[in-house]
Amino acid sequence: MTRYGYPGAPAGREKGGSAGLFALMRSWAAGIVVLAVTSYLHVTYIHGTFASTDEPESFTGELLLTHLPNAVAIALAVWAAARIHPEPYRDSRARHLAAALVVPVAAQLVAYALAFTTPWISLTALAVFLSLAVLAVGCTVGLAADRLQSDN
Repeated sequence: MTRYGYPGAPAGREKGGSAGLFALMRSWAAGIVVLAVTSYLHVTYIHGTFASTDEPESFTGELLLTHLPNAVAIALAVWAAARIHPEPYRDSRARHLAAALVVPVAAQLVAYALAFTTPWISLTALAVFLSLAVLAVGCTVGLAADRLQSDN
C-alpha cells in the first residue's frame, strides 16, 4: 500500500527503497564537511601557530596541539552526522551508528593507509594507540552529545 492509499501514489519518506541510503549519504556528507573544516582550522590556526619545527615536541605539546584538536574535530563530525540523520531511520541503532561513525573511521583508515605507504613517516605503536584513543573518545563524545540533545 502506498502513502495515500491508492496504487501509483508516491511512497512516503519512510517507505522508499533508497530513502534510507540517501539519509545515510546525507549524514556522511555532513560529517565529511565538518571534519574537513575543523581539520583545516586545526592545521592552519592551531598547529601552524603554536607548533615549533625547530625542536621536537614534548608528549604534552603533542597531546595539546595534535590529539586534543583531533578529538574535538571527530566529536563535532560525529555529532553533525548524527544530528542530520532523519527520524524514521534513527530508530535503527545499527543505521544510526553507521550514519554517525563511518566518516571518522574511514578517515582514520585513510590516514593509516597514507602513513604506511609514505616512506618518510614513521608510525610507532604509541602513535597508533593514541590515534585510536582519540578516535574512540571523539566518537563517544559526539554520540553522547547527540543523545543528550535528542533526549531534550
